[in-house]
Amino acid sequence: MSDTPDSVVRTYIDTHRAAFLGDLTDWLRIPSVSAQPDHAADVRRSAEWLAAKLKETGFPVTEIWPTAGAPAVFAEWPSGDPDAPTVLVYGHHDVQPAAREDGWHTDPFEPEIIGGRLYARGAADDKGQVFFHTLGVRAHLAATGRTAPAVNLKLLVEGEEESGSPHFRALVEQRAERLAADAVIVSDTGMWSEDTPTVCTGMRGVADCEIELYGPDQDIHSGSFGGAVPNPATIAARLVAALHDENEHVTIPGFYDGMVALTDRERELFAELPFDEAEWLRTAKSRATLGEAGHTTLERVWARPTAEVNGIGGGYQGPGGKTIVPSSARLKLSFRLVAGQHPDKIEQSVRDWVASRVPAGIRHEITFGSATRPCLTPLDHPALQSVVRAMGRAFGQKILFTREGGSGPAADLQDVLGAPVLFLGISVPSDGWHAPNEKVELDLLLKGVETTAYLWGDLAAHWRAS
Repeated sequence: MSDTPDSVVRTYIDTHRAAFLGDLTDWLRIPSVSAQPDHAADVRRSAEWLAAKLKETGFPVTEIWPTAGAPAVFAEWPSGDPDAPTVLVYGHHDVQPAAREDGWHTDPFEPEIIGGRLYARGAADDKGQVFFHTLGVRAHLAATGRTAPAVNLKLLVEGEEESGSPHFRALVEQRAERLAADAVIVSDTGMWSEDTPTVCTGMRGVADCEIELYGPDQDIHSGSFGGAVPNPATIAARLVAALHDENEHVTIPGFYDGMVALTDRERELFAELPFDEAEWLRTAKSRATLGEAGHTTLERVWARPTAEVNGIGGGYQGPGGKTIVPSSARLKLSFRLVAGQHPDKIEQSVRDWVASRVPAGIRHEITFGSATRPCLTPLDHPALQSVVRAMGRAFGQKILFTREGGSGPAADLQDVLGAPVLFLGISVPSDGWHAPNEKVELDLLLKGVETTAYLWGDLAAHWRAS
């Protein structure tokens, strides 16, 4: 009996497994920490390493794109089929800071395989998940007999994601013609667990601000002046108290305008997940859940917008008493946003709300940081169905659906390129992103390879059919 395409893919992956892992460990040895200026040369070296390896993989076009910060890597492999869709894969090659003294059991930049796990900074976030595309496309070619992928395949691997992607949108806008795609695949996400493979269908956006409140020109005596002048610390407390109502709804006028609500089908899909609230609370280091009335815990962290107090301060904080009216106070707030909410609109709503609640005698200043837009993949999109089918073939079981409560730059690709964003990740919560002893499960990493080997042919076939 001749090999089926699936067996050809698996045989190819098994044959090239050792070389694949050897290359990945070489890349992981490069400490491409974008947040630390001392590692700027390492981030550049990481980009150069990846560009060379993509060329070796077979990509006829590999380029290093400079930015005002760290460089990105672009690669392109045309299909040769005039009807083929174009797919852009996104990831990042920079990593979080790491040092042995942070609590690592091994050197974070000297990868080690222990018990079927590869330990190193970047193993899961995100070098491992970027790199599985190299072996995946080669396995795709081996199984199909093609000399080029079934889709026009592009990669964009940025170098500043762990520093907030400050130059990413400008890069995408500048290079929009080269990056044009029918769909974007983001491999910088995870799955529910080792035993429950899932596809993420959305990420929240985020806007954050710092509010400074100024009262008297200096700290003043609370006995002589308290109760007769406005106290900025009191106003800060009142703003925090007014941020939510008794049902934990955000009270800022216009905050929910335009948001895309969960459908009944999405609620059903969330309910299929094996969610253990007690275990989730242990992970959260919390004793109880609290959130917006009428929504489950998963709905609250994935599909509802939030307003959080990240910090509050003002006045005397030392031991003992100091009876003053403080001259200033401050708040740090962040807002997680869902599809349909625009950061600019949220910023204006927050500014108007604060202005309406600050009394005469208190001067205030609000500073917003760089915002990230939310993104959402329609459940009926043909490209999403291709991702689900490809993962189903690789894992041999039903694929469930999640969203992610965090944020990333994927929405900029969706916004600028006008293409839907799909998420394909194989990392699991125990991988320890940003933490000591980050690792990736090798079996899952190779499932990522296998998924991409199936994905390009499935996507091309069903894109035509759709």
